Amino acid sequence: MLCHAHRPRGTAGQALEHELRCFAVFRRVYVQRDEVRQIATAVQQPELGYTFRVGSLVLHAIGQLTPLQMASFHSSTAIFPVGYEACRIYWSMRHGNRRCRYICSVEERDGIPEFTIRVIEQGYQDMVLTDTSAKGVWDKVLGPVAEKRAESGTLKLFPVYLKGEDLFGLTVPAVAKITESLPGVEACDRYSFRYGRNPLVELPLMFNPAGCARAQPKASSPYTSVVIRPQPQAVSSSSARSNQNVAQGEGGAPHNKPPVVHPRSSQYRWMKSEWRANVYLGRSRIQGLGLFAARDIEKQTMVIEYNGTILRNEVAIRKEKIYRSKNRAVFMFRIDSEHVVDATLNGGIARYINHSCAPNCVAEVVTFERGYKIIISCIRRIEKGEELCFNYQFESVEGQHKIACHCGAPECRKWIN
Repeated sequence: MLCHAHRPRGTAGQALEHELRCFAVFRRVYVQRDEVRQIATAVQQPELGYTFRVGSLVLHAIGQLTPLQMASFHSSTAIFPVGYEACRIYWSMRHGNRRCRYICSVEERDGIPEFTIRVIEQGYQDMVLTDTSAKGVWDKVLGPVAEKRAESGTLKLFPVYLKGEDLFGLTVPAVAKITESLPGVEACDRYSFRYGRNPLVELPLMFNPAGCARAQPKASSPYTSVVIRPQPQAVSSSSARSNQNVAQGEGGAPHNKPPVVHPRSSQYRWMKSEWRANVYLGRSRIQGLGLFAARDIEKQTMVIEYNGTILRNEVAIRKEKIYRSKNRAVFMFRIDSEHVVDATLNGGIARYINHSCAPNCVAEVVTFERGYKIIISCIRRIEKGEELCFNYQFESVEGQHKIACHCGAPECRKWIN
């Protein structure tokens, strides 16, 4: 390259191919990113608070499927996990030139998927639409939208060419990569896989509807409470008060915990960053899936946090009845008399810890970072490969609603409740 001041002699007035006539330089920047790893981080670590957004779609929860649901909860182009929830920003049904939010979710009703859209628009009361297909429920939206746009003279909308599964976000490549990595999706025989299972995105979901040491829920059975209860009272995060906590001993008798070296707040922060190295999910000898120690864990170590949605007691009771009416297992943990953590749809893998009459762990409700936290800590040294378990503390019931215990401990009480 040469500039006009350094032209070769005898080339005046000639156009040279390599002459630089402008000093503006265009640079092309290449950004290399691992999209699958980003997807896995957003889905498997919700505590990081990442927003999973693709265009006008924001994914809230991916949901899950049990083996009994695989045959009915898919089509040739999409998989419909129960508990799936996403928000779509789309044209308003009431104004031709406005947009509003459409909360799309998938639930189960009578063994088939039920697609629900909750319309949220400022200045109007929320509207709930349901149908047995994604196309059917979105047609209830697209019809009024097309009419309003025609009245306002804006660009015409053709609902017949829009697919409900696309608007739900189930066919979005990033979402499809997650649903195709759900355990057991190979049983979806009518679905055409586009990406296949990816071990980075694979999620630990239910092996059977009961999941861990609970009775198999029956839709016809009356409502009974199976909410896990904490052993100690709620405590603060200061190290002074942490030394006074009471944990459940192996034989069921309380004992005082000896002083710890580090403040509990430091232990909690370490546990949040290292819990994946502590545990893994596997087939349990007690029931269904269970959580196992991935390495030797010393006594009084915080192992994992029991995550979920904190609900008021009235809401938790109502949701438990809904789950049971759909023949779904209930994963709930009581914080106190007013609050319950619901891990049924959006909980972490700590919900798979089984009950035992001779537990090696204890569940503690503590307060960190101005909020309630449920921490699973070990009350004795746990060897690598040993299954983690704690006492569920279920309310005692009589008659046909009692749940059998299969922990196999010498001091087993034969019943969880």
